[in-house]
Amino acid sequence: MRTYLLAAITAITLFTTQAAQAQAQRPLDSIIPIRGFCIDAPRPNGLDSFINFINQELAPRKVNTLLILVDYRYQFKTHPELVDSFALSNADVKTIVKACARHNIRIIPQINLLGHQGWEQHVGKLLQAYPEFDETPWVKNPEHYVWPNADNLYCRSYCPLHPKLHPILFDVIDELCDAFESNAFHGGMDEVFYLAESKCPRCGGQDPALIFANEVRTIHDHLAQKGRELWIWGDRLIDGKSTGIGIWEASYNNTWRAIDLIPKDVVICDWHYERPDKTAVLFAMKGLRVVTCPWRNSESGIVQVDDMIRFRDGSTNEMKPRFYGICETTWIPTHVFLNGFYGIGQPPAPGQNANGRSRGTAWQCFRDIYQHIDSLGY
Repeated sequence: MRTYLLAAITAITLFTTQAAQAQAQRPLDSIIPIRGFCIDAPRPNGLDSFINFINQELAPRKVNTLLILVDYRYQFKTHPELVDSFALSNADVKTIVKACARHNIRIIPQINLLGHQGWEQHVGKLLQAYPEFDETPWVKNPEHYVWPNADNLYCRSYCPLHPKLHPILFDVIDELCDAFESNAFHGGMDEVFYLAESKCPRCGGQDPALIFANEVRTIHDHLAQKGRELWIWGDRLIDGKSTGIGIWEASYNNTWRAIDLIPKDVVICDWHYERPDKTAVLFAMKGLRVVTCPWRNSESGIVQVDDMIRFRDGSTNEMKPRFYGICETTWIPTHVFLNGFYGIGQPPAPGQNANGRSRGTAWQCFRDIYQHIDSLGY
C-alpha cells in the first residue's frame, strides 16, 4: 500500500510540476495582451523624471501600453486658443515617443470628450474658448463647489450636436495622434452627467443612449479613416441601477443602452476601484474588447489581474481575444505620483473607503499588481 501511495504522490507532483512549467512557457502576451499604465502628461520641467520612470520602472515590468492623459496640455498649432498651461512641445512629445519605442511601449494619448469639460467650478479650455458648445450654459459655476448640489453639477459636457464642434475636435485629435505617432486615441467619455438636457436647443428631449452612441461613432469613424482605434472608459455603458454599481462607475441617465449601438472595435477601459466587479464579461459578451482598470486598491487590483487571466483561459475562441488586459490608473499629477513612488517629500494621505479601510495609493497598487504578474512566472 505504501508503495502505491508513494507512486501516486510522485505522479501527482510530476503532473503539477509539468502543468506549471507548461503555463510558464506561455508567452506573456498570450496571458495578458495589454499591460497598461495610465498617467497625466508630465509637465515640461518634469520630462526627464518621466523618461527615467519609463526606462527604469515601466520597461522592466513589461508594461506595453502607456495611456497619457493630455487633454489640452500640448502646444497645438491647429488651435492655439486651446493650449492649456504646462503644455508639452512637439520636441517634448518626441522625447517620450523615442523612449517608449525603445521598449516597444505603445502610446495612446487622451483628450476628454463629451464629459469632463472642466472640473467642479472650473471650466475647461474647450468651453473657455467656445462657450457656445456648453450643454448646460444656464448652470452657473458656484463660488464654492460642493457635491451634491441642486444643479447636479460635477463636470460640464459639450453638446455633441453643435454644428461647429467636430471640425475643431478632429483637428486637435489628429494633431495629437500625429505628434505621438499613435495608432489609437482615448476619448475619455466617462462620468457624463449632462446629456440630452431638456433645455438644450439641439439635443434636448432626445434619447441619451442614442446621443452617446452617435458621438462614439462619430469619433470612431474619423479615427478609422487614418487607421486608428478608439478607446473609451466603460462606465456610461453599464446600467448603474440594475447592477447596483451606482452613479459613478455606471450610468443612471440611460446612456448604458448605447452598449448595443457603438462599433464593436471600440476598446473599453472598464474601471472599478472599490470592488473587482466582473463587468469585463458584459463587454466581452457584447463583442467588445475590454481592459480592466484598477487604481489604488491593491487587493482588488490583484483579483482583477487573476480574473482577466481566468476569463481568457475559460472562454471560447470567440470570446478570449476580447479579454484584452489590465491598465493601472493614477489620477494625480505625474510629479505627485513619482514623488510618492520614490518616497520623495510628503505624499498625500491615502484616505479611507466606505468600509473604513485605507484606500491605499496608486503607486503601491502599481507595484503590487505588476509584482503579482511577475510572480505568475510567465
